[in-house]
Amino acid sequence: MAREKDADRSVRGKQGHQLGPEAKDPTRAVVIVPVLTRQPRDDDSSRPRLSRSADARHDEAVGLASAIDLNPVHTAVVTVADPRPATLLGSGKVAEFADIVKERKAELVIVDHPLTPVQQRNLEKELNAKVLDRTGLILEIFGERARTKEGTLQVELAHLNYQKGRLVRSWTHLERQRGGAGFLGGPGETQIESDRRILQDKITKLKHELETVRRTRDLHRAKRKKVPFPVVAIVGYTNAGKSTLFNRMTGAGVLAEDMLFATLDPTLRRVRLPHGTPIILSDTVGFISDLPTHLVAAFRATLEEVVEADLVLHLRDISDPDTAAQAEDVERILGDLGVDAADTGRVIEVWNKIDLLDEGNRERLLAGSAGGKAPPIAISAATGEGIDALRALIETRVSGELETMTVTLNPAQLGQVDWLYRNGDVVSRTDNEDGSVTLSLTATHSARQEIESRLNRRNSG
Repeated sequence: MAREKDADRSVRGKQGHQLGPEAKDPTRAVVIVPVLTRQPRDDDSSRPRLSRSADARHDEAVGLASAIDLNPVHTAVVTVADPRPATLLGSGKVAEFADIVKERKAELVIVDHPLTPVQQRNLEKELNAKVLDRTGLILEIFGERARTKEGTLQVELAHLNYQKGRLVRSWTHLERQRGGAGFLGGPGETQIESDRRILQDKITKLKHELETVRRTRDLHRAKRKKVPFPVVAIVGYTNAGKSTLFNRMTGAGVLAEDMLFATLDPTLRRVRLPHGTPIILSDTVGFISDLPTHLVAAFRATLEEVVEADLVLHLRDISDPDTAAQAEDVERILGDLGVDAADTGRVIEVWNKIDLLDEGNRERLLAGSAGGKAPPIAISAATGEGIDALRALIETRVSGELETMTVTLNPAQLGQVDWLYRNGDVVSRTDNEDGSVTLSLTATHSARQEIESRLNRRNSG
């Protein structure tokens, strides 16, 4: 059974994308969302993965297509009980979509499911249009979003690894052989072997360039460790609001749109928490279900920011009906990176977009949220609700609980008063007759140690 939705509407194209004097018309695309009746199971258990609703998968597929210059002219959700090795879909459905492609004058067909090279080739022949599977579409989006040299290299490496597996004998020139020369002898290598070798040479070159970038990143990380600011990384499903939260906490101007993969390259900013604790906040690429392994491997250098982070904020769009399935996808990727999402000492679960819930749903969710582990922090990155509580929790996790202390500064130490106000929460101040000043303040455990160390150095000096 298939549920189809006409989509004769132009979607947001790439801003500023021009072809000559006029903007290029968006590519007309048909979007097919196969829903397999047999759910995949977790790798480490017999428990099925949380299933996502067909409507959510449809909306995400259309969102992915709309994230680049595509105009979905027809979309359909297709239930697949028996995946076909040759085409994934049954012959009747393939013929039906071939008519739709012709009628709608579509140039591209998006299949929101991983396709084997053979399935992709056969579908292109039957549909008489270019076919992209989920992996290929995400790669195209990442290619559009990459801005830094590192991001561009990583996307190109993922593209080449993807293409390497797609070198099937689709064209007759791949069957020709070139004659050998010199010491090689024999009939020479086939064209497909030559293409694979060229791709492998490019892959090897890119890996060397990325290794240079990785070493540079390691040097920067080592410099940060010399001035030991804790690193806090924001992770989450794409479009969960990571960049909005990053902007809210740092005042940065990172692109934050209601668009899948609006940002790709990681961004780091220094932030000072309420009681003066400085941290490095990192905004990372969004995760997504069935994230291509090529991308996970290629972006490992970027994702090392998550691996090396002292604290990880797992940001969830709690207003999304599929938030539980999205959280499971994120936790699975974190596990692949060696980060245990169940480690509440290192991972804080943050529920974003709480402002989109009515009061009843909000109370119900928060009341049942503990589940034997640390309760999540409910926030709205858009309105600022809960941000102060999140900042306080981050500071407690990286610097310890708040402690109350009283210090008396003699006249020679009065230069420290301003520093104490910036690094602690001064509750009261008493100016004594002998010129000294007594301050009662609250500070984090690490800040208290720093205060005592500074004052002892001044006394001994």
